[in-house]
Amino acid sequence: MQERSPGYFPHIDGLRAIAVLAVILYHLKASWLPGGFTGVDVFFVISGFVVSASVDRLPAVGGWAGLARFYARRMRRIAPALVVCLLVTAMLSALLIPESWLSETSDKTGRMAFVGLSNWVLASTGNDYFSPRTEFNPYTHTWSLGVEEQFYLLFPLLFLAWAKGPRGRWLSLGLFGVATVASLGYAVFRARQGGHEIDAFYLTTTRFWQLGAGVLLFQLLALSGRFTPPPVPPRGVSWRSPLLLLSLLALGYGLWSARPGHSPWIDGLWPVLGTLGLLGLLQRSPGGWIGRALGTTPMVTVGRLSYSLYLWHWPVFVLFRWTVGLETLATGAAALLCVALLSWLSWRWVEQPLRHGARWRVSNARWVAVGLGVLVLGAGLQTALVKTQQYTSLSVVSRASLDWYPYAKGLKKERPECRVRVRNVAVAGGQARLYERGECPGRSASTRQLFVAGDSHALAYHEMLQRLAVLDGAPIRLYGSGGCALVGLRAWQGPNPACEAYARNVLADIQSRAQPGDVVLLAGLRLPRLSEQYALFDVAQVRAEHLSEAADAGRTAEVAHWVEQLTPLAERGVRIVLEAPKPVLPAPPYRCSDVFNRHNPICAHGMTIARSEIEQLRAPVLAGLQQVAAGLPGASIWDPMPLLCPGAQCLPTRDGKPLFFDGDHLSGYGNRLLLPDFQAHLRRLEATAPAASP
Repeated sequence: MQERSPGYFPHIDGLRAIAVLAVILYHLKASWLPGGFTGVDVFFVISGFVVSASVDRLPAVGGWAGLARFYARRMRRIAPALVVCLLVTAMLSALLIPESWLSETSDKTGRMAFVGLSNWVLASTGNDYFSPRTEFNPYTHTWSLGVEEQFYLLFPLLFLAWAKGPRGRWLSLGLFGVATVASLGYAVFRARQGGHEIDAFYLTTTRFWQLGAGVLLFQLLALSGRFTPPPVPPRGVSWRSPLLLLSLLALGYGLWSARPGHSPWIDGLWPVLGTLGLLGLLQRSPGGWIGRALGTTPMVTVGRLSYSLYLWHWPVFVLFRWTVGLETLATGAAALLCVALLSWLSWRWVEQPLRHGARWRVSNARWVAVGLGVLVLGAGLQTALVKTQQYTSLSVVSRASLDWYPYAKGLKKERPECRVRVRNVAVAGGQARLYERGECPGRSASTRQLFVAGDSHALAYHEMLQRLAVLDGAPIRLYGSGGCALVGLRAWQGPNPACEAYARNVLADIQSRAQPGDVVLLAGLRLPRLSEQYALFDVAQVRAEHLSEAADAGRTAEVAHWVEQLTPLAERGVRIVLEAPKPVLPAPPYRCSDVFNRHNPICAHGMTIARSEIEQLRAPVLAGLQQVAAGLPGASIWDPMPLLCPGAQCLPTRDGKPLFFDGDHLSGYGNRLLLPDFQAHLRRLEATAPAASP
């Protein structure tokens, strides 16, 4: 270990050890320490306290030289290990993690982590710290580093007067007091206002008070002459012992009882108070039993490695989740071993040499300039790794992206003479996607319009609709809202006002545009999911609920509702096409198709399912769709099932190419497979001219 400086206090490293171990334990298995995520709150208080003490200990330097010294020291402390960790994480992510709903915010988070803005990215995504997409983002943990880095931009401005004598010290104390109280008040306001839990968790404005509390503690101790411990620590039980015990209990209570959605206020208050109490009391009397426990060699060792441990534990855990899983004792132990090894290597060969090595002793201004350049260069390298992923990845999903993703990116090469225009158009309550054929020599255009509406499974027809726009020439409008299928026949699971409003807006828009002979395709997930991208379901329970009497009664009521809603369109000669249920798979193919992930627990049920099981699930839904079609003039059912599951087993692939991306959304190849059949269905509709009611 590096030789300890005169201003070194072992109990501070002990507190760092508690904080980082709490965070790691929580991230490994949240039920083991439900409030462990507030270990970051402990880090914030310690950071405010230590950075103040560190600046105070140095000879006073004002002006730009003082700022350069401060930022150079912070740069040496944070940037080297961060850049190495982010670049290694980016490289491994490009090799092992395919693009998906679970990972769609990861790349931007990682890029912004180089410049200390990842917390703002995470706050803008609408996914809180406890959501699946956050859990599978290997850069999520950098939000706290972003908060600290933004705090460090403000710190010297508020601390500048501290070196100007007694009056300056009181001025600095007042500035930090005002800023801390304002931040705390804002955090309380956002918590009571409701609906701002995501912003409140991530943003510096609601976290400043935790770092500011550490600064204020140092300033108060320094002003009262209590920052430096007495030469001979008091022995025996003193008045401080009960307060130390209460502080320790407050810290432990916070780490155990903090709840998602209640941080930083109010559940972040307890670890902050506990940390302040321990820091303040142990600073004056470090010789008690709590101080000695925090200062033991194991605690100090973990504390000195805490930054590296924090940096590396999260990407290791996330990469394990994406590949072999993190659910078993063996994989958990292997992950912890990797974390320990990488953390030690980072501390030994990156952190220590760059902080204390003689060869790196350059001017502060040069350190700042070079550090900023390296951070920007790192962000550029991360972007390059993302853009070249399809060539470097070990995943078949990334390498064969045209087959897996329904983006129709291969259409330009296949038909270079044709163009398709895709744009968003306004719809009451949202927007729709409009597909129109542009230049395409030698092809006539259909006079029919096609409207496609439904949930995310309607949106998954993106490639088929682009290709159809080129082949057919008719304008296509796609309406989609996740979880909101029209004629979904699943309303028995409970009312959904948002989906009901979406359906009304979509039907009103179609009603205002559709003409006799136009076609409306209503697509969506009408069977229960057997798997999610991040979780398996109890198939037996899902089947029992889907086939229950309550579900049958709900579907019957829904049939009558949709016949009533769709009759005005059908009577105008608009052809309603109901998509029959497609197969659903017990595991998501994109997460289970590589050598390194096929034994992940998410794949435990396998990717195949007997056709007889799907037909059993389909039977009541198909009967309901047939009743809807029978009640609407000119309505029909289009069934993709024979193409997607032609044999006794429903498979995830056909001829080595994926039919599905996850457990139920179509792949790009699945889109292309169904296109000719859907075209044939449209031709059959055109063969019989629609008859509009007078």
